[in-house]
Amino acid sequence: MAYKLGKRSQQKLEGVDERMQSVVRYAISVTKQDFSVICGLRTRKQQEALVAKGASKTMKSKHLDGHAVDLMAYLDGSGDRWELNLYDEIADAMAEGARAIDIPMRWGAAWHIDDIRKWKGASHTYELRNGKDVTKHYSSSMEDAMSYYIDLRRSEDRLPFIDAPHFELVV
Repeated sequence: MAYKLGKRSQQKLEGVDERMQSVVRYAISVTKQDFSVICGLRTRKQQEALVAKGASKTMKSKHLDGHAVDLMAYLDGSGDRWELNLYDEIADAMAEGARAIDIPMRWGAAWHIDDIRKWKGASHTYELRNGKDVTKHYSSSMEDAMSYYIDLRRSEDRLPFIDAPHFELVV
């Protein structure tokens, strides 16, 4: 089924970099998971408020320059959804759009990848608590990109920071 951006999503894209708008529009036309744009360009005051309430971690947000969007998964009949697995499909569509239009893009659930256009999968070897090494292989899907990021952070004894709705231009 082909989806399209609603009026509110179109409004949220106002002021967002044209390259990002192009990728979002491409993605909505090929995605298996419907979505809406919930945030695009932010003012400094909006960003300060988000940081103050803990909804954002930085005052150096790409939203301030129109280089980022947050997308919300939508299920017909049940509205906006936050389940992480829905965002894999959106990220696959955004990666496809980034490759088709040749725009470097980063996804907030796979921060280790500088440009999701180039993700082709990976292998990661880590040591188990019993001292044995294990190698895990990851496919080229964005679901596996996120899994790799989580496993990588955990192998470094660091918590992963997952912001699955977030996509930003690499500029």
